[in-house]
Amino acid sequence: MTLYQSLQLARSEEDVKDAYIKALNLKGYSKNLIDIQTKEVWFEAKEGHRHSTYAMFTQLMHYVQQALNKGEYVPPLLAVIDTQKAAIMKSADVIPFLAKKTIKWGRSASGYTQEALDAVSAHIGTYFVSFRMETHEQEFISTIQGAIASGDIIRVAITPDNLKQVFDKWVAMIGAEINDVAPEEYALLFFADIMSDGTVSTHASLPAELLHRGGKPLFALGGKLYELGSHEGYRRFWAIYHRPPDAAYRNYLLERRDSLIPLDERSFKGAYYTPLHVVDKAYDKLTDLLGKSWQRDYLVWDMCCGVGNLEVKHSNHRNIYMSTLDAADVDVMKATKTCAAATRFQYDYLNDDIAEDGSIDYRLTNKVPAALRNAIADGKKILVLINPPYAEAANSQGNEGKTDVATTKIAKGMVGYGFASRELFTQFLVRISHEMPTATVAMFSTLKHVVAPNFEKFRILWNAVYMDGFVIHSKAFDGIKGNFPIGFLIWKLNQNAKNKTPITEIVAEVLTKSGEPIGEKRFYNISSMSFLGNWMPRLKTNTTNIPLKNAVTPQLNHAKVTAWIDTAIGYMYCNSNDMQNAATQTAITSSVFSTGNGFYVLRENLWQVAIILAVV
Repeated sequence: MTLYQSLQLARSEEDVKDAYIKALNLKGYSKNLIDIQTKEVWFEAKEGHRHSTYAMFTQLMHYVQQALNKGEYVPPLLAVIDTQKAAIMKSADVIPFLAKKTIKWGRSASGYTQEALDAVSAHIGTYFVSFRMETHEQEFISTIQGAIASGDIIRVAITPDNLKQVFDKWVAMIGAEINDVAPEEYALLFFADIMSDGTVSTHASLPAELLHRGGKPLFALGGKLYELGSHEGYRRFWAIYHRPPDAAYRNYLLERRDSLIPLDERSFKGAYYTPLHVVDKAYDKLTDLLGKSWQRDYLVWDMCCGVGNLEVKHSNHRNIYMSTLDAADVDVMKATKTCAAATRFQYDYLNDDIAEDGSIDYRLTNKVPAALRNAIADGKKILVLINPPYAEAANSQGNEGKTDVATTKIAKGMVGYGFASRELFTQFLVRISHEMPTATVAMFSTLKHVVAPNFEKFRILWNAVYMDGFVIHSKAFDGIKGNFPIGFLIWKLNQNAKNKTPITEIVAEVLTKSGEPIGEKRFYNISSMSFLGNWMPRLKTNTTNIPLKNAVTPQLNHAKVTAWIDTAIGYMYCNSNDMQNAATQTAITSSVFSTGNGFYVLRENLWQVAIILAVV
């Protein structure tokens, strides 16, 4: 029985501990306040998977802080484990932070304060290595056992699957620091660097060579020496990755040199541009969830690819299908040789091949490649990877909307989906669920389809299981107005299943605008029956309101209350359904409505709520 299988049978925290102890073959361990203690590593364990990695590490850090305060021993490694996930980090990465003694911990390790959780989360996000046990059990076991043996965490291997990502990070952290080198030479210097153990090269005939002067690296190319202006990026890069690559990969990686074109973000700027550092985080999340070989195992279809910046990090272009509404985008990709081996074609996903009865008939346009049609028909593993537009028609909140959004053929067939039929990205989701009912969908979007009241009908009809994801500030994306989270959420469609999987809540990692992890956040799908407008009876109005400014001057525009009761003395205006939890309801009921004289007016759209106070 595998470790993951044993964990699914666990009925207590002790069962979880015992499963990990057996799988890791731990010796000389003890079970105390710290769940599992060995000389090399301390474990914080949980039954189930309700607690976030950040929360578990916060509890473990409490014990580390206590040990430091008492001058007691702290092992070189720290780990957190539960039935679904695990993570490991080096104590050396957190001890200087804890030595400042600035955290207010709370009464016990499990009773940590929000301040402690926030502080620890902000610090550890770039230090721990996490594993999903269902897909990365062996990687976790080998990492832990290797770390126990060496006292260090094994670095990430460079493979064909992550070559493009590694190269782009190398350019950003090392290549940009090399003085007087042309960007077109980056690939040669990159291979000279990775095809070396730091001293000896794996190949004797590479065009460029890694050298050292005074203990510091420099490169030789074409009879010229190239030095680094700063060595900090070099140190940080090689703290992450292991070199040289495995011998089985080396020649193949060298053959991929022509595909390593340094990415200029300016060439991708456009209406739906996804920043490259955000794309990196998306690929990391997909690797954690789907496994290291997902780029080989899954066919990828991005049906709103633009000029392809969401696919340039992919290392197996032959598995990619890229379609876009604008034929000019296809021409740009061909001219720039973006994903040259991918299948690229013009396609209007919300209108093309949709018959009058709403069914999908590829014969109508014959644009979809035969290989992709066959893969869909055969039920092969397909990943839909998209950053669709977020346009909404007839915006009910007075913001500028796009009135032609709802005229697509998909929107016309979205009977019963309510306001979701007005939103472009949910139109994509609806067609995808009909066309590829068991596909995996990894999508950038707002969180409307998860939490917005107007999308409740969509959530009832759309059947998918949430797998993982992150949220990042909208300001990470150029050209987007407003301040709101954009999620990269991964779903497993289950549209053919008889049983509906309800969306009750999701947990997503939180990233800063620069892509650094700082914690986790829960998003809840709350029934509209829980809103303010449903728990209090509406009283009838008997007159017309004349709204005032400063209680004196008539308000001639943007009137907030259009109806009134002649005995009313005032109103309270709320711009959204924020007052819906039980504590707030109780407080309002007891303080405002205890006399029985209060009443409220709920406007036709649920975004505007007014509470009017009346006298007898």
